[in-house]
Amino acid sequence: MTEARVRLTKRLVDKLGPDGRDRVVWDLDVHGFGLRISPGGALTYVLQYRFEGRQRRFKIGSHGSPWTPEAARQEAQVLLGKIIAGADPQQEKIEERKQLAVAELCDLYLAEALFAAKPTSIKAATNNIENHIKPLIGMRRASKILRSDVEQMLRDIAAGKTAAKRKTGHRGLSRVRGGKGAANQAVTTLSAVLGFGVERGIRLANPAIGARKFPARKLERFLSPAELARLGETLSAAASLGVESPYAIAALRLLVLTGCRKSEILTLKRVHIDTFHRCLRLPDSKTGAKVVHLGAPAIRVIATIPEVVGNPYLLPGKKEGTHVTDLQACWVRIRKAAGLEDVRIHDLRHSFASIGASTGDSMLIIGALLGHRSAKTTERYTHLSDHPLKSAAERISDAIARHLGETLALPAANDTMEADPFETFWAAEPEAEAPPSDPVLGAIIRTEWLDTRAAATRLGFTVGTMQTYRWMGTGPAFRKVGRRVVYSTQALNAWQAAQSGGQEPSSKAA
Repeated sequence: MTEARVRLTKRLVDKLGPDGRDRVVWDLDVHGFGLRISPGGALTYVLQYRFEGRQRRFKIGSHGSPWTPEAARQEAQVLLGKIIAGADPQQEKIEERKQLAVAELCDLYLAEALFAAKPTSIKAATNNIENHIKPLIGMRRASKILRSDVEQMLRDIAAGKTAAKRKTGHRGLSRVRGGKGAANQAVTTLSAVLGFGVERGIRLANPAIGARKFPARKLERFLSPAELARLGETLSAAASLGVESPYAIAALRLLVLTGCRKSEILTLKRVHIDTFHRCLRLPDSKTGAKVVHLGAPAIRVIATIPEVVGNPYLLPGKKEGTHVTDLQACWVRIRKAAGLEDVRIHDLRHSFASIGASTGDSMLIIGALLGHRSAKTTERYTHLSDHPLKSAAERISDAIARHLGETLALPAANDTMEADPFETFWAAEPEAEAPPSDPVLGAIIRTEWLDTRAAATRLGFTVGTMQTYRWMGTGPAFRKVGRRVVYSTQALNAWQAAQSGGQEPSSKAA
């Protein structure tokens, strides 16, 4: 039922109420603009118009913020302008409702854009979508997403707004923490999703391209020769005493001797090992199929790993037909014993490349050995090589020093000034009296590691006496491997010699 036209004001609207009928109060100023009152008392601003011979009614919005009579009247005038220009607001609204939401576009991206991707890539994208993108902007129209929305999502994830705990099974629990790193990864995934939308004609442009991200934290840790020696001694001690799985120790040795990724070594099958050509022929990796060339030490490590009949993997797991899946627990104990608590497993790969760069191998060769798809990835090791920039810096600094009248000479051996740290770092020669090193990660050939009981027997002491010496700091040098205290035969012999010679012995953790 239609009532007489009046000028809609807030005072008038506040007085209107339900009377059991569905009626419209039309505005006096704008033709077709009115307020619909439902039998239940709901107030809705509408615009009624004719388009191509059909009468249509467009819902502007419900009464209340932001829609006041004046704001709704202005919106009605804008819509009438579009109608005059040949656009149908109601049809546009219907078409907009048909548009995909961000969540629907994400599902389409996972199904159609990643069908040929690696399982790890699909899993990473799925986690970013389910844990971060859908909870924040999943209900938004994909065609309406702006760069400001992308950057707001970045800030929300970094602030922990998507942090949650989810059950993944009977006992499984997944913890989503958010943070800056997760925020950057989620924006990267969203950019791929919106780019896919551009390809499908759902969007005209990708607003995530050029969106601000948090600075990436570059973790570059390289082991020095001295640190490699400590790591080798610890691995040798752990292997001799049997305190760690021999397969885990072999995996760590292969990681640093080959520069492979952890997943490449753990999933390595024996059929992929070509001992004649001394290489690994990996059918798949992060960058696709590749050939990993091996040195003699790596070949010897592989030769010492016993084969388990019926298991195709080089490093078999506890269950039949499986492989080793976790090195972290073993690595935490090994690195603590070696005094390398800030070193990650992936840093062993970095160390392989850094040694190659420091010994003069080109970035092209190093990139090929590591299996880098892009030369830019290998550039992180450039500063360790004999780069032309270093020669230029040397020439320029020498010329300036001559003009300044300064003469800089290398310090003598007895000077207090330290030697060139770069030379000391990479070119340090082992002492002449040091025992020869095994090529397999510097394990000491002549070192025999003994636990406390065996060391006490060798010296003619009791275990209690050895513990007292260790507590007082006057016994032979020892090393802790996990919870075990071990002694090398060299340390025991040196302590005995010092004691018989009248020297004051000392005990320090090696």
